[in-house]
Amino acid sequence: QVQLVESGGGLVQAGGSLRLSCAASGRTVSSYAMGWFRQVPGKERDIVATIKWSGTTVYADSVKGRATISRDNAKNTVYLQMNSLAPEDTAVYYCALARGSSRLWEVDDVRVWGQGTQVTVSS
Repeated sequence: QVQLVESGGGLVQAGGSLRLSCAASGRTVSSYAMGWFRQVPGKERDIVATIKWSGTTVYADSVKGRATISRDNAKNTVYLQMNSLAPEDTAVYYCALARGSSRLWEVDDVRVWGQGTQVTVSS
């Protein structure tokens, strides 16, 4: 059973940066797509970024140009670097392991969720 543990969330001022990490345990995840979603109270959980098993990355329009997703297969870890943060980036960020190697864009594509990490951006 794969477990995902996020870290790196916190409080940051607008314009600042954060790096989120997601460490997987229980099995090697290099052959799966992984990604980050975020959710604010009362709203749906939305995709932020995806990295396929091949290393190909895909970003939501809302973070394109400000976010970089990467993976270190040797460490079984995925990262999300967020720059130029704005108050609207405030959310709980969830790491996700896909059901397959490529598709990860909707919640139904997710095999395993992390517990989430809060990111709060102050204005």
